Amino acid sequence: MQVRSLLLLLALMLVAAAAEAGKSKKEKTKKDGSKCEDWRWGPCVPNSKDCGLGYREGTCKDESKKLKCKIPCNWKKKFGADCKYKFESWGGCSAQTGLKTRSGILKKALYNAQCEETVYVTKPCSSKIKSKSKGQLPPLLS
Repeated sequence: MQVRSLLLLLALMLVAAAAEAGKSKKEKTKKDGSKCEDWRWGPCVPNSKDCGLGYREGTCKDESKKLKCKIPCNWKKKFGADCKYKFESWGGCSAQTGLKTRSGILKKALYNAQCEETVYVTKPCSSKIKSKSKGQLPPLLS
């Protein structure tokens, strides 16, 4: 009976220690030393070239901060990395220009970025003709 009591006491102590450790981790992540809530963030500026790792500067009253950020190397430079759009399907190919067009509507502006509500993109028409019979096997020759 004493062994059970000892094991139960040990288990309770471990649970209490784990709960205390979890609490201190949460407090550390929430506390950044700033009480300011109206942060203004600038664009992500890459360390070199025009994509990759970089920093974003923010200001709030008399405080300023730098956050690490990353610009994907396949981003649409015209729109900015902080503007996220929902795009329609590509339109038909224009015989005059040889381009396809589609539009995108602003879905989300990160870090208070100044984004256009609607954007338009073009790309050259494909010279390949796509077949509609995807997934079908060709007929066997006898």
